[in-house]
Amino acid sequence: MKRTRDAESRERDRAKTAERMKNVLENIFVVVLAFYPLRHIAWGLDLWDTGYNYANFEYMGTRHMDPMWLFSTYLANGVGSLISKLPNAGSLLGMNLYTGLFVSILALTGFLFSCRVLKMPLWIAFVGEIAAVSLCWCPTALLYNYLTYVLLLGCVLLLYQGLTREKKWCLFGAGVCLGANVLVRFSNLPEAVLILAVWAYDLILWREHRKTSGEEGEKKSFRSGLLRHTLWCLMGYLSALAVLFGYIHLRYGLENYAEGIRRLFAMTDKATDYKAASMLMGMINTYVENMYWVKRIGVLAAGGMILLLPVGWMQARLDRSPKRAGGGHAGAVKSGARFLMGAIRIVFSVLLGLGMIGWLYFRGFCSWAFYSYDSILRPGVLFLMLTMLIAAVRILYPKSPKEEKLIGGLILLVVLVTSIGSNNGVYPSLNNLFLAAPYTLWQSFRFLRYVSGMRIRRMEMSLLPVKGLLTAFLVLCLFQFGMFGVSFVFAEGTGVQDPDSYVENNQVLERIRMSEEKARWMTELSAYVEENGLQGQEVILYGNIPALSYYLQMPSAFNPWCDLDSYSAEQMKLDLAATAEEIRSQGRRPAIIVERNYVTYLEGGSSALRELLKSDSKTLRAIEEDGKWPMLADFMEQNGYRPDYSNGKFTVYR
Repeated sequence: MKRTRDAESRERDRAKTAERMKNVLENIFVVVLAFYPLRHIAWGLDLWDTGYNYANFEYMGTRHMDPMWLFSTYLANGVGSLISKLPNAGSLLGMNLYTGLFVSILALTGFLFSCRVLKMPLWIAFVGEIAAVSLCWCPTALLYNYLTYVLLLGCVLLLYQGLTREKKWCLFGAGVCLGANVLVRFSNLPEAVLILAVWAYDLILWREHRKTSGEEGEKKSFRSGLLRHTLWCLMGYLSALAVLFGYIHLRYGLENYAEGIRRLFAMTDKATDYKAASMLMGMINTYVENMYWVKRIGVLAAGGMILLLPVGWMQARLDRSPKRAGGGHAGAVKSGARFLMGAIRIVFSVLLGLGMIGWLYFRGFCSWAFYSYDSILRPGVLFLMLTMLIAAVRILYPKSPKEEKLIGGLILLVVLVTSIGSNNGVYPSLNNLFLAAPYTLWQSFRFLRYVSGMRIRRMEMSLLPVKGLLTAFLVLCLFQFGMFGVSFVFAEGTGVQDPDSYVENNQVLERIRMSEEKARWMTELSAYVEENGLQGQEVILYGNIPALSYYLQMPSAFNPWCDLDSYSAEQMKLDLAATAEEIRSQGRRPAIIVERNYVTYLEGGSSALRELLKSDSKTLRAIEEDGKWPMLADFMEQNGYRPDYSNGKFTVYR
């Protein structure tokens, strides 16, 4: 009796020790996931999106922003405006810190939901979140993306809890998240498709209950449950829209909002990559193109399984052979043969996986230039396809628990819907894997551990080649994703290189590491702005340099990024006319800063620009075909602007 009590006591002690270790490990993972997204907040200077969005936050309103952009991403701009008023938010480093915390929130929320609600192993959830954060190529300044991901993740979590635990307030909250997301970015409207998960889950419940209850009663119950769940989601959705639209109406007037959204739809006449068909086909074409690799990996898997058939047949013969009395030596031979067959299968599968990795690198599947997208695009797309395949299999597999079907369906919808509304193909989906990455690794781990083989008629086929290839692919992905996360920081559409210099005379750029060339440009321009007291003066920027508005603390006269296709020539003509009228009536003269290539074209024409750009035909053609640049040049000529300062990158007209 005493021994039994001692054994029970030791078992309790071991359980307590294991629980404490688990808690310690979880806390370590939480700390890492909180700080890992902030690793690059002082690294790199981007002349495009980063400073452009921070300028919109600091100078939010119809005076310094394009109303189309203000209203189509209103909630993101509002949150950004609040952040810009926080302590130490007056610098690029401070703003990067605050906006980087949104990625920390996403990673921590995804991790805690994965391990506490979905019951994933801690290490799998952690590795999945590290991979997801590493793939966040998009600057955190783009709050219309990251706030979208936060609300979308919140919706998924609330839908899962609301449906599996019958919590009405969770369904209402999920609707609020999706409704608010429309004001974060107007193109988030398609996210309403997540209601399909609610209907599918109710259908699964009905099919399960139908086996134990009367069919007629269950139909009635199904209809009432479906209606109840839908109404709670819809009430939350409409409530969020009503509150936010009510605020916009009181502050700006709904007619101004409607005009901004009307222009958003009209911009597709010029920016054709924003057309619904173009965005959808861009996403589909990426998946179709990568079927090239899927087919060949599939052939490797099928070929490996076929090559192992004789080994499996021999092992089956050994298993069926009768035991002979007194056959000690024969038994040992039989055991040795079994071990040999197993070793052959394992070694073959490992070599197959290693061979696939070598072949993929040899064929240029991905590069080791981790400061560029080439290092993660194809592995990332195949990872997305693997995620969707696993989710579809778990949904269709009859023995999957209904909760697994639900989370699989939600993740499948999130992967698909995240890229809708963007002209960046599948890149937005790669940026939003905070649930999908842990889920894919978790389901892959379960497959590798628990699934042994498959039977086709009477033939047993080993899945070890498939497991070898899957393991090799996941290792390749985690390596590429991790190295990309360590090396990549967005700057003008590519990655930062050689960030070893600083700007000493600009408080906004204090302690920011950048290339020596950019540091020289910004140091010289900042000195000119300081000497001439231009901080706070309005500016017109042209030549894909919108970030200067924030870096130099010079609010835009009407739109910091005039050369975007989404900003129409017709609207720019109106804005320039209004600015010219202000110059005549009020004497308010904005400075004009132009990128060097446009100045070269203005002063020397196509031949001078061709000599400067040499083989960069894409930039040359874009400048020659730009219909808005001549309008700005005419504006400067008519209003007496002359070049007052120039360095290797920028020219200031006053």
